[in-house]
Amino acid sequence: MGDKIDNPVVTEHELSELRSLIETRSGILFDNSRHRFLSSRVAEYMQRRSLTRGADLLRLITSSNVEYESLLERLLTQETRFYRYPEMFSAFERKVLPEMHMKKFWENPRTLRIWSAGCATGEEPYTIAMSICETLEFAEAWNVSILATDVSREALQSAERGVYTRRAVEGLTPHQVETYFLRVGEQYMVKPKIRNMVSFAPMNLAQTVYMGRFDCIFCMNVLIYFSDQRRAALIQRFYEYLEPGGYLFLGHAESAANAQVKFNQVMHDGARLLQKPLGMPGPHAFAATEATP
Repeated sequence: MGDKIDNPVVTEHELSELRSLIETRSGILFDNSRHRFLSSRVAEYMQRRSLTRGADLLRLITSSNVEYESLLERLLTQETRFYRYPEMFSAFERKVLPEMHMKKFWENPRTLRIWSAGCATGEEPYTIAMSICETLEFAEAWNVSILATDVSREALQSAERGVYTRRAVEGLTPHQVETYFLRVGEQYMVKPKIRNMVSFAPMNLAQTVYMGRFDCIFCMNVLIYFSDQRRAALIQRFYEYLEPGGYLFLGHAESAANAQVKFNQVMHDGARLLQKPLGMPGPHAFAATEATP
């Protein structure tokens, strides 16, 4: 790699082309509200690659999937942490999991399928696993499957390693750290007890892949990266993938109001959950509003 370029030049037209390319390939939309963020991150990437012109960048990422994915890594904010939304996980532990326990009490085996869509470096799916271990009686007797997906292969590699810094586990209780992590030098490795509950896979949410039904889907602060149209289509897919009575967990600023499906909105200690109605007809029969039971 050569010397860094002080001032890479990217025209508005080239930036627009880049936005279109990313939306076409990955479904991710960088709208006008993220213009400054996009242009600064692109400039940083070009400096790292010693590129002087936007045309050179476009040529590079269209000719190499590796370069395209590398750029996308820099553009996607991978901010995440264990128990990032405490009220959501409180609702998961105090309302959702006890409901699932009652619903599946007589099943043999008792199964629980959960999807963490946009799992980044793994903190969310491992938090889900910890919550299950701490909440369900005889959790080890359940057949728990947590599917964790992300468009970033680099983030997934980090998630699969399951090794975190001291700072990353600071928000956990000493009991949680001792129970679920093995200290390796100055780092903390996820123990097999929860590592084995999670499987990781690369996935572009803009592409339709059917994976069966889930009891819960976590997709928090991911929909903000999509256009209104793609967001509505994705919400509809989530609805179809959920078991009747299953729950969808979204970020605080995200809503299913514009999708052609009708969830029941459930509030629990400040957390807003979306529940697929029990024994209802297919999604196309519903109006595009959320209902409060």
